[in-house]
Amino acid sequence: MTAALTVTHVHGHHIVVNAAGVDIATYVYQPEMPAFESSKPYLHPLRTLSGAVVSGYRPSDHRWHKGIQMTISHLSGQNFWGGRTYVHPEGYVPRDNVGRMRHDTFELIDVEPDALTLRESLTWITSAGEHWVAERRDLRFHGVDADRGVWVLDFATELRNIRGAELVFGSPTTAGRPNAGYTGFFWRGPRGWTGGEIITPDGGGPQTMGSQGPWLAYTGEHDEIDGGGTVLVFAGSSTAPVPLRWFVRNQPFPAVNPSPAFDKEIRLAPDESFALTHRVVFADRIWQRAEIEAYAAEYAI
Repeated sequence: MTAALTVTHVHGHHIVVNAAGVDIATYVYQPEMPAFESSKPYLHPLRTLSGAVVSGYRPSDHRWHKGIQMTISHLSGQNFWGGRTYVHPEGYVPRDNVGRMRHDTFELIDVEPDALTLRESLTWITSAGEHWVAERRDLRFHGVDADRGVWVLDFATELRNIRGAELVFGSPTTAGRPNAGYTGFFWRGPRGWTGGEIITPDGGGPQTMGSQGPWLAYTGEHDEIDGGGTVLVFAGSSTAPVPLRWFVRNQPFPAVNPSPAFDKEIRLAPDESFALTHRVVFADRIWQRAEIEAYAAEYAI
């Protein structure tokens, strides 16, 4: 049964989406955070319909990880991820290169009985104050089914180069670190989900790192309340001439990222754009493979 949504907007800071009496998502679009953490919008807390939190926020190992964020770790020498920058062969070093993303406006806030659609304009600003990227971002919260215990987040973004010179999108792997291709749309899971199960159409497990595939499911056991949950991530699409590849870990922390530049850079000429689309299904219990495959077929994009 489809459940109605209610929306609370704290203007100038965040939007809360409630379904079936649970605040399932909070979108903080004008956060306050240290510059080293790369100020940008994020989704946290994210909850299943049972009320369990399925996102991590500012963990001790990576303070710049905040729920779900759209990030780029390596962008023509700038770091829109946060923290230290990987430099081969030295490793991770602190640099004065951490940029930020500025919320400019909501072009659309469309509240329907069973869905919320946000259309947002943002500007990516370097550590030196230069405007490099104009982003148009869409988020849609929908598909709340109280009987089946699921809800759906759709995320789409278009990134346009406004630098006046070429932009190069990459990752630590394109910079020389193997199997560290994180960049783009990134989910950090709760600490209790460390060691959770990774399931893909062709198998799963940590060896999925760097592979291609239409979807990836991550399951884990909750802290605080009984039971567990499932996060089903669809890789979606990229208009760049580089395949999406999975960055995924269950140790030393849970994370899933359909990376647009895992091991190959994306080069964007002035005023050119590329677009990404992704989908995430949140479920209030641990699904087995047969259920995951059935839901993956139903919600495929």
